[in-house]
Amino acid sequence: MTRLLLATALWLLSACAAPPGAPPAPAAAAAEPVIAPNPALVVQGIPPVPARLADAVARYTDFRGHTFVEWHPLRREMLVTHRPAGGSTTQLFRIAAPLAEPEQLTDGPDPVREASWEPQRGEYLVFERASRGDEATQLFRLDLATRELTLLTDPKERHEMQGWLHGSSRLLVMSMPLDRTAAGGSRAQVSQVLSLVDPAQPTQRRRIAELPGSGWFVGGVARDDRSVALTRWISATESQLWLLRLDTGRRVQMLPAPASRERAAHLAGGFRRDGRGLWLLSDRDGEFLQLSLFDLGTKKLRPLTRHIPWDVERPTASEDGRWLAVQANVDGRDELRLFDARRLTELKLPPLPAGRIAAAGFHRARAELAFSVSSATSPSQVWTLAPEGGAAEAWTRVQAPAGAAPEQFAESQVVRWTSFDGRSISGLLTLPPARFEGRRPVLIDIHGGPESQARAGFLDRSNYFVEELGLAVIRPNVRGSSGYGKAFLGLDDGRKREDAVKDIGALLDWIATQPRLDAARVVVSGGSYGGFMSLATAATYADRIAGAIDVVGISNIVSFLRNTESYRRDLRRAEYGDERDEAMREFLERISPLSNAHRIVKPLFVVQGRNDPRVPWTEAEQIVARVRENGTTVWYLRAENEGHGFVRKENADFQFYATVLFLRQVLGLD
Repeated sequence: MTRLLLATALWLLSACAAPPGAPPAPAAAAAEPVIAPNPALVVQGIPPVPARLADAVARYTDFRGHTFVEWHPLRREMLVTHRPAGGSTTQLFRIAAPLAEPEQLTDGPDPVREASWEPQRGEYLVFERASRGDEATQLFRLDLATRELTLLTDPKERHEMQGWLHGSSRLLVMSMPLDRTAAGGSRAQVSQVLSLVDPAQPTQRRRIAELPGSGWFVGGVARDDRSVALTRWISATESQLWLLRLDTGRRVQMLPAPASRERAAHLAGGFRRDGRGLWLLSDRDGEFLQLSLFDLGTKKLRPLTRHIPWDVERPTASEDGRWLAVQANVDGRDELRLFDARRLTELKLPPLPAGRIAAAGFHRARAELAFSVSSATSPSQVWTLAPEGGAAEAWTRVQAPAGAAPEQFAESQVVRWTSFDGRSISGLLTLPPARFEGRRPVLIDIHGGPESQARAGFLDRSNYFVEELGLAVIRPNVRGSSGYGKAFLGLDDGRKREDAVKDIGALLDWIATQPRLDAARVVVSGGSYGGFMSLATAATYADRIAGAIDVVGISNIVSFLRNTESYRRDLRRAEYGDERDEAMREFLERISPLSNAHRIVKPLFVVQGRNDPRVPWTEAEQIVARVRENGTTVWYLRAENEGHGFVRKENADFQFYATVLFLRQVLGLD
């Protein structure tokens, strides 16, 4: 008890002792119990968090779903990810039968989301894990009989699993260097190395090939283990298909043809069972990614999903080559589709649980399909389906905090508005319950990417904003979002960046026309690129918003491009522009929020992870300092043990408490 009181007292002193130029934090009510931030958090300008607030929101902070990872190669059991009761981060669990109690396999302060069983007997598994949010993922072997853990990779590099060979327990691994091991802390040139590793004997590894640049990943291994399909990602609208020989490392570009000037996306999805073709996602023949079959002999591409006027994603085939499952992104709502992989025809599915499909995979021996589903009323749950008949079967139970009633949470609806150039822009609107009368304040929550998309699904903690604060939450898909065709995807590239901000201006116009929405009480929020959009909106439309929240956001595109990890830099230049070009650099500097910080005059809340390799913490520090020069109220929260977003529950909880306080204050909800 003495330690708690001391920690609370020290925090109250630090929270109220603002840095030079910062506005003083409001004092806590006398003798009111407060929640002290944990030692990993740096808190500036944020008022003390009343313990009663933490109690009030508790039933919205502990939803714990399950996400499918992989089937056991022999037994009818599976790996899932899940945050255990009382745990801080997502870990691996084994489920031995439908609705059986999950068995925890990993533990620790860092989350685990990617794993794979050794494919021959399943006696051990390999998983990826980074440290303190740095995304420098390492591979570990976990022996299930002894629970012994073995590091398989060199911590000086970043490593990712790329798939197993079919005839042995050897694993393809892609490695790339990190800036922290470079002279001067940055690399002018980067490359990736593809290796073949025996996890049972980690010293036995063979370097297959060095691949120039970044954006390479394995899309499939041939049945004879002689070659792999590679995708080279150049940008969101351009990628290439290559074949690489595992014995020699020689690679050949397949799509587009080397002499072609064609620009399209080609994403390898695995080899066909007979070895004569590749499953491929491509938008070469239209606006959307279509499931196609690429004939390795004729080099012809055969589209199979022209009847689906949306992007098709994540193809997964059964081991016997009979079935193929994909996910159709229908206006932000995922739909599972099943195909006869031999006849190349779509099949009718039985009724499935409604919601967003997050992951899917076939059992190697049974051809049973497992998939994860989340919805507005449920966090992620794992189900299975036998393609030849039968109903979907639940494998996990929904776990909600005591006192929560997720089955009553509101469904989101697709809304559309017209932007400055006559283009239709859409988003997902979640309205509060009818008991909240009159015009309701609005939270605009902008997704990252920018090549991402707000999709229907579970709002998690944000349900508190809707159900208890009476906020309307709008998640816009401004130009540059995925899911609406490649032309729409490219509408914000380079010098067109400000057009996406104008889409938010048009949304503010639309809000003013809606009888249930209060245009005088709007807060704009976003993470990563969404943080950039939030800051840009705060600078451009300061007179039309009440405040802004920037989570791990870009404040200056030029400094971001200079300081982001080198293996990401060229991929981001393709989106934002090349800052090495003088004219482009001047443009990027001019439109960056940091250059327009003098216009940010409404309260600002900035959240950042100290170890973020994507958007370095300096992006947050510089915008905080510059906006404070205006005399503007700025709250700042930094976690020393996080990266691109908070993943530890204790940190995410404190961020949520502070966000609730911020919204209450700037929207006048107290």
